[in-house]
Amino acid sequence: MKLPIFIADAFTTTAFRGNPAAVCLLENTLDEDSHQHIAREMNLSETAFIRKLQPTANFTQSSHFGLRWFTPESEFPLCGHATLASAAVLFHKMKNTNSTLTFATMSGELKARRAEDGIVLDFPLYPAFPQDFHEVEDLIKAAIGDTLVQDIRYSPDTKNLMVRLSDSYNRSFLETLKVNTEPLPGIEKTGKVKGLILTLRGEPGGQTPQYDFYSRYFAPWVGVAEDPVTGSAHTILGPYWSEELGKKEMRAFQCSCRGGELDISLRPDGRVDMKGGAAIVLEGTLTV
Repeated sequence: MKLPIFIADAFTTTAFRGNPAAVCLLENTLDEDSHQHIAREMNLSETAFIRKLQPTANFTQSSHFGLRWFTPESEFPLCGHATLASAAVLFHKMKNTNSTLTFATMSGELKARRAEDGIVLDFPLYPAFPQDFHEVEDLIKAAIGDTLVQDIRYSPDTKNLMVRLSDSYNRSFLETLKVNTEPLPGIEKTGKVKGLILTLRGEPGGQTPQYDFYSRYFAPWVGVAEDPVTGSAHTILGPYWSEELGKKEMRAFQCSCRGGELDISLRPDGRVDMKGGAAIVLEGTLTV
């Protein structure tokens, strides 16, 4: 079987920046094991599989598709950058004629719509609750040592632990911070935590362009030491920083070595719009 496959760099308009995701188009049903084998072969933080929902559907004219995401080690319940990459492939490579695409996923229906300067993802928001420092002290200290922490939140829906660093730090500190991810799965073995978000308040009047907040994301529990740009993390960061800053519209930057930008807009219906660009850097055929 030969499958069309693409690699797109998401949350950027520049090749080799942002977060790369593989996108595989499925004309027919693929057996379960093959999804994981392909994701392991691609060896990116996520490989997305777009499938037709009806036998008569096609990638150019249909507006509803199934979508699944796999890391090299397991299926993942929600992935922003691979959804953005999937929409970019359908819009820009398959020349899909619709202005909005709807994806049926493990996290419910997700939408992606065209915008003049990117693609807008319609995602759910997930609350994060105060977390007692002493319960996660070993995990945090193993990851970032004696770095000063200002706030800790936990999202039970996404199993992400969010650690806000002290406002005394700046973007450069977060960018250069050495984070030790190797011991984390051995410290947190209960399954409660699957990802670690480090975040920092933006610097008013400092960086150009201006960002409201910064972040980095680590998920060694699913085989991803550091993810370059993480849309799903912003389903937690968005409402948190909205409350902290008193803003519904925000601009975010993920401070990985590749870097990526997101425009965040909290909606009255309790969801979030995340806008970003994508650069398609590879197109080919996969033989299975």
